Amino acid sequence: MSPTRARKPKAATKPKRIVVTGASGNVGTSVVRALAEDAGVGAVVGIARREPDWTCEKLEWVTADVGSPDVDLDPVLAGADVVIHLAWLFQPARDPLITWDANVLGSVRVFESVARTGVPALVHASSVGAYSPGPKDREVTENWPTHGWPAAAYTREKAYLERVLDGFEAAHPSVRVVRLRPAFLFKRSSASQQRRLFAGPLVPQRLVRPELIPVVPDLPGLAMQALHTEDAAQAYRLAALGDARGAFNLAADPVLDAHALAGVLNAKVVRLPVWALRGPLVAAWRLHLTPASPDLFDAVLHMPLMDTTRARTELGWTPTRTATEAVSELLTGMREVAGEDTPPLAPTVPGGRAHELSTGAGQKP
Repeated sequence: MSPTRARKPKAATKPKRIVVTGASGNVGTSVVRALAEDAGVGAVVGIARREPDWTCEKLEWVTADVGSPDVDLDPVLAGADVVIHLAWLFQPARDPLITWDANVLGSVRVFESVARTGVPALVHASSVGAYSPGPKDREVTENWPTHGWPAAAYTREKAYLERVLDGFEAAHPSVRVVRLRPAFLFKRSSASQQRRLFAGPLVPQRLVRPELIPVVPDLPGLAMQALHTEDAAQAYRLAALGDARGAFNLAADPVLDAHALAGVLNAKVVRLPVWALRGPLVAAWRLHLTPASPDLFDAVLHMPLMDTTRARTELGWTPTRTATEAVSELLTGMREVAGEDTPPLAPTVPGGRAHELSTGAGQKP
């Protein structure tokens, strides 16, 4: 009878050190919380341009602007197991050179630092906005072309970074790269920030009530997807701690068309041509009354609907809230002037709406 060999004890997995850029924003605060609650994470380094008063367990803040060529990211990223790149500048929409420098060149700096410092995994925040125009009557997989909507800065930048990552993966095959492409992300505490970024100072935030919004326009192409930010954060956590590679669509049901939105608002649906809404948006943009370019409105009407099968099967991800619940929470946050104790998510900004108006909606403060 041969002697019995003792089994070697399974090596304990070392808790991971994860660096998160853009950690103080809508997605960043949720991602940091999700990581901090996971026993597989030992430390979270949050990079933000302005250090918040808010913090949580396992989190260390590093103040740095990843969009600045003068910032050396290598000392921060060295020794990280994963980098989650979320940093993004939505405004000033009227100066796309500034957003290009921050978003595209800043992302390239992060990617290059990942390669130099030997970080084994990179999780990048792409978007449904990276996709080329697509169908509204069916859902597309991650193989749909990612050339964006050419007229909008946001979609151009997201699409360009897809090409950058194509080259990065070819040059650095040892780095596990994950691209998450979420739909529109909402949560209660992001409401005030999203009002500032996309609606502007003239929107009466406290009056965003269902009883005061009697109709929803039914426009050709008005069908989009949404997701609660906390659910998106779980996908980032799973992508960071697992072994998945490649692109993953993230969205919740149902698709938000005019009828779904009317159900949230208890409103009536009115069929309208696109120009009936786009015309006033163009006028407001030219008068500097809104920060959101009408080109972004056009992009939304042309974005495809996404199939999320791959995220559900390969990441093991399932959203816990519906798209309508995410929108309802955003509207509640609007009425309550909700926010968090971070500079991007602050309920109000110094100088209030008068400052927003005086600096010009969509321009650099």
